[in-house]
Amino acid sequence: MTDIALEMPWLQKPWQTIQNRLAEGRLPHALLVTGECGVGKRAWADAVSGLLLCASPLNNGSGAIACGQCRQCQLLAASSHPDVRVFSPEKSRMIRIEQIRSLSTFAVSSPQVAGRKIAVVDRADQLNINSANALLKTLEEPVADFVLILLQESGRPVLPTIRSRCQVLSIPVPSAEQADQWLAGKLAEIEGEKQPTAELMAKSLMLAGNAPRLALEYATGEFPALRDEAFDKFRQFMRGQVAVAEAAKAFKALGLEDLLWLFEGWAADLARLSAGGKANDHEAGEMLGFLATNNPAWRAHELLDLVREARSAGVYNVNPELEATRLLIAWRGLMPRKRRAS
Repeated sequence: MTDIALEMPWLQKPWQTIQNRLAEGRLPHALLVTGECGVGKRAWADAVSGLLLCASPLNNGSGAIACGQCRQCQLLAASSHPDVRVFSPEKSRMIRIEQIRSLSTFAVSSPQVAGRKIAVVDRADQLNINSANALLKTLEEPVADFVLILLQESGRPVLPTIRSRCQVLSIPVPSAEQADQWLAGKLAEIEGEKQPTAELMAKSLMLAGNAPRLALEYATGEFPALRDEAFDKFRQFMRGQVAVAEAAKAFKALGLEDLLWLFEGWAADLARLSAGGKANDHEAGEMLGFLATNNPAWRAHELLDLVREARSAGVYNVNPELEATRLLIAWRGLMPRKRRAS
């Protein structure tokens, strides 16, 4: 089985931490793994699950890795291992209390084929208050043969009472060189006319903030083109050249999560520019730089708060177009009055 730290070198430190804890017999019963969207948290969790379940781990010189050949590894590779459960947001965009109750029942049951059970909560930051409180009981009463792995996106809070009961590990964003090499290798596997151009690959990495798995999704999907259309309408709206309704439609095409991601990234860049830094989205840098020079720094944080409010409201199936309209109007408020349309 491939060593995850060789495939994704930026995962080496958190991967080594687990190898060391396992070798020392000090494996925590609960892990909270934090990192930006698309840096490989789920791939890391899958690799950890494989190592913890493997019947015959191998030593590659730097630590143990799953053998990839035993029955446990084969079941896991086929996504049919009965002692592994993954819980993630469903249609409500949240992890429901019924899912956590199922997790709790699984935690106290006996393993079926392995020596331990593993549950992965993908997007623990999407636990609603009831499901988060239900999870606390499992954390407060750890079971010897059960390991819980919680995945959290950076900037998305989890209850402090949950965090305090877990060992926290951070997944870093890779260097530009690491991200570029990984993405190039994945894109090289694509055959035919769908092979993304070098320009699209670079743009995808820029938009993803060097998070390689998110960049892969962008490079092989529609997001870059939809983002360009939204950005074009954004600039026109800020200059008073199009109505807010027209601009909002372009953002609506992205879907709620992606439009919020885009506005959040621009607001964060505005804060960076206000502090003398550089914009991650260099294509938006000129406009954001103009806004930064004409507004106090706190306006950027005000915009970030509005995005967080919209994301919280998203669990109630809000209208993406209305949320885009609300955010666009807030952004327009940053334009100097003499630049607004009459």
